[in-house]
Amino acid sequence: MTVTLDFAPRLMPAPAAAHYLGVGVTTLRGLPIPRRKLGAKRLYDKRDLDAYADDLPVESDREAPGDNTCDALFGEGCAGGSH
Repeated sequence: MTVTLDFAPRLMPAPAAAHYLGVGVTTLRGLPIPRRKLGAKRLYDKRDLDAYADDLPVESDREAPGDNTCDALFGEGCAGGSH
């Protein structure tokens, strides 16, 4: 009988951890996420990956007034294509 996992394992090698976060391995290795040592293996803990993702800033659906660089340079309504 074959066992199929429907969840991410707790400890993951870099390729699986990068896939889990949706980034490349090179990008993953440049992030400040600790690795765990298991013998000769260096693995990423799912909880550390989740914590990193949870701490990323959230992009708002609407920009606050004055946050639009186009509006700041050319006046309000610029981003709507009226200029």
